[in-house]
Parts: sequence; structure tokens; C-alpha cells
Amino acid sequence: MGYKTIAKQLGGKGGRKEESQKHPSHSSEQKAGHCSYTFIVPQQKLKGALCVSTESTTGAANHSEIAALREELSHQQEQLEKLRGQLEQEGALATEVWALRKESGSMNARIAQLYTQLLHEVMFKKDQVVEQRQVENLLLNVTTQMLQMSTSYRDLEKKYGALTSMMSNQSQLITRLEKQCQATKNTTPPPQMTSEPRSIQSSGPLNDSSESKEMANDVQRDQGGPPLQPQEEREPLQGIKVLPTTMADTPTDAHFITFPVAKTPGKSLHPRILQLNHHCLCRNGGLFLPWRYCQHVLDSGETTNGIYLLHPQSTNRLLQAWCEQTKAQGGWTVIQKRQDGSVNFFRTWEQYKQDFGNLDGDYWLGLEHLYWLTKQAHYKLQVAMEDWQGRQVFAEYDSFRLEPESDWYRLRLGEYQGNAGDSMSWHNNKAFTTLDKDKDAYSGNCAHFQKGGWWYHMCAHSNLNGVWYRGGHYRSRYQDGVYWAEFHGGSYSLKTVTLMIKPT
Repeated sequence: MGYKTIAKQLGGKGGRKEESQKHPSHSSEQKAGHCSYTFIVPQQKLKGALCVSTESTTGAANHSEIAALREELSHQQEQLEKLRGQLEQEGALATEVWALRKESGSMNARIAQLYTQLLHEVMFKKDQVVEQRQVENLLLNVTTQMLQMSTSYRDLEKKYGALTSMMSNQSQLITRLEKQCQATKNTTPPPQMTSEPRSIQSSGPLNDSSESKEMANDVQRDQGGPPLQPQEEREPLQGIKVLPTTMADTPTDAHFITFPVAKTPGKSLHPRILQLNHHCLCRNGGLFLPWRYCQHVLDSGETTNGIYLLHPQSTNRLLQAWCEQTKAQGGWTVIQKRQDGSVNFFRTWEQYKQDFGNLDGDYWLGLEHLYWLTKQAHYKLQVAMEDWQGRQVFAEYDSFRLEPESDWYRLRLGEYQGNAGDSMSWHNNKAFTTLDKDKDAYSGNCAHFQKGGWWYHMCAHSNLNGVWYRGGHYRSRYQDGVYWAEFHGGSYSLKTVTLMIKPT
């Protein structure tokens, strides 16, 4: 194999040419007979340059390389197309990122603008809150001044009533003396008087005793008793217990001055903290004491709704209260009433401690009076409510009492029953809170937000001393209406509310 290759390499064409020239006959014979010749050349050591014809092999190699290059070029073109597609996608993403950055910059500018605006609004609202507090303080000061003027007016009215009673007593005494003079006018000599006007066992003068009798009759007349009759024909006062003047525990120091109980609509509530002694409500040598509570009034036969004078046990206080004798078997002492919004219930601690309002309208009986009333017996509480559509519901608790002022008139409630829902038990065992005495569990003052005084917690499920809004649903910055959360919710102000207590 090696010899043949070398022979071909060395002179394939030249050898054949010489061969054909030397042996032309043989070539023709070869062509005729298709003979072939093989020359065996001995292997030689080659020195120097060797020329080899690579024409045929180079062409084959070039074809394969071109094919490979074309394949590689096609592959690279595919990769280039892929890279171009990725580049286009990345360019779109870069455009989107640029747009997002631009939008983010505008959003940051808008947020900064909104933050600045919000900061201005917060500062403005703070200024408004400060102004509102100043207005509220001014309103409280004006209200306090009005109440002081009202108290002064009531004191003057009280003195005027006392003077009127004294004048009436003196007129009666003068009339009686004139009758005695006329009776003895035609007799000679004048007989000695053996009878005197009915005396009162008292260490004071006659005018004071007569004054006490007249005022006792006025109180009973306002409580629904019969009209006044001449003094000689009057019967014992109905519903008032007569005690003998020989009672060992009867005080004997000062005289009692009272006034008629107001029963006309729109009349302001009279002061009801009065000192009681044995000279009050005296008649025919006896001592008349008012009723202990409205159930006592009902038991004595008085079945008419109205204002009655009450004297709680174990205290020297006299107070006026509205007795409800027709609803729920009667005997209820009304301690709070809301029906027309004529009275402002956004009051101070001292005002809630005492009383305010109109006994025949909107009024509050007073925490101190409630304490003494609930101390003398075991009471139950009923809350009667009516909405603006005329629906009436109630909530009743089988126990109700207050702790003394030293414990901030803390509320003690029993078990609930009724059809209004229980919105009061959440306030059980809570102290009373007003604008000037914050005793609730909230970080702020619930009375400031609820616009009233109540046994607030955090803050309220019921707010029966709030603002009386007309029409039911109301709009306010806070839930400050007269509401019962289980009945229409906190954004509905009730039409009427009545709190009543009764001994069980």
C-alpha cells in the first residue's frame, strides 16, 4: 500500500506519460483489452522538499469545512437572534423600569404634598379643639353663673313665700280677732276669754307656728290633697303620719321654713335639701312627716301621678320627686326623665350630686338623694324608653343602689330582664363621671365625648344623660346622643327615657 501511494505521489502523471511514450503499443492494447499495470517502486528515504498533489483531498476537505462553517454560522445566527430577542425584551423592561422610576418620583412628590396637607389639617384641628375647649369652658362658666342667679332667685322666692305665709297667718289672726270682737260687742261688761286660738306646742312665737301650719297645708295641697278650708274645719292631712309631740328623739332647736311644691308646667325645680325638725308640718299639737318613697305614697292611698315631698329614712333631708302611680303597678320614684330636650344635662359634679331640671319635665333627681333613697330599702330599677316611631321598650334590673360620694357614687346593679336589651350591665360597678371629675377607665374623659354625666366605663353602652337630638338618627363628631346601644345602636337618640326605682 505504501509503495503504490508513493508511486502515485511521485509521478503519477509523468510516469504514465513516459510509459505511454515508451510503450505506445501497449497502451493501445491496454485500451483494447482493458489491461492495467501496477508498478512497485522500492521504498526510499526522502530528503528535502516533497511535493504532493492534494487537489482532490483539498476539495473534499473544503466542502466539509464549508458545511461545518455554514452549520456553525447558522447556529451563531440562531444564537444572535435569540440574543436580539432578549435584548429587545430587556430594552422593554428597561423602558418600563424607567417609567416606574419616573412614576415613583411623582408618587413620592404627591405623598410629600399629602403629608404636608395632612400636617396642616392636624394643626388646624388642634387649634379647633383648643377653641372648642375654650368655648366649652366659657359655656360652663356662663352656665354656672346662670345657676347661681337661679339659686339666688329661688332663695328670694323662698323668702317671698315665707313672707306671704306670714302675712296670710296675720290676716287670719286679725280676722279671728275681729270675729271675737264682733261676738263680744253687745255684751256689758265684756266676758273674759276662756278660749284662745289653737296653740302649737312650740318654743317659738305664734306667728311661726301658724306659718308652719299654713306651709304644711300648702305642701299637702300640691300633692293632690283637698283644697284649703277654714282652719277650724280642716281635717288631718291625708297621707302624712301624725306623731305625738312627746317623742323623745324629736329635736327642738330650729324652726322649719318650707314653700309650696311646684306643680305647674315649666316651673323650675325648687331646692330640695331642707333641714327637718319637730316644728315642720305641725298641726294640732302633732308632727307630720312626709312619705319615705313613692311606694309609701301609694300604700297610703294616693294613686295620682304628681310631685310629692319625700323624707328618706335615717337622714334629715327633704326632697321633692315625681311619683309614677299608674304604670307597672305604681309606686315608682322617677329619678331621671328625658322627653323634650328643654334641660341641658351637660353638667358639673356638684350639679349631678344635687338636682336640676323641672319635676314635671326633664330633670335629674340627684346622686346624693339617690344614695339615701336606695340605702333605706332594697330597690329595683326600670328604664322605660320610646323611639321616634312610637315603639316602647323597657329594661329592668332586680337590684339597684349607689355607694356614697366617698366611692364616687359607684353603681351596683342586679340581673337584667326586659325587651330593650341589656346596655346597663356593662356599667355595673363603675364610678360616676362628669366633665370636672374623670373617674372612668378610659385614657381621656368620657363625659367630654359623651356630653353628659354617667357611670362611664370605656366609654358607654348607654348614655341616657347625653344630648337630646330630635328625630332619632343624628350626626355628631362623637356618639353623644341619648342612646341605648341594644335598642337602635349608639347613633340613634331616643325620644323619651324614664328611670324609675321601686322597693322590692
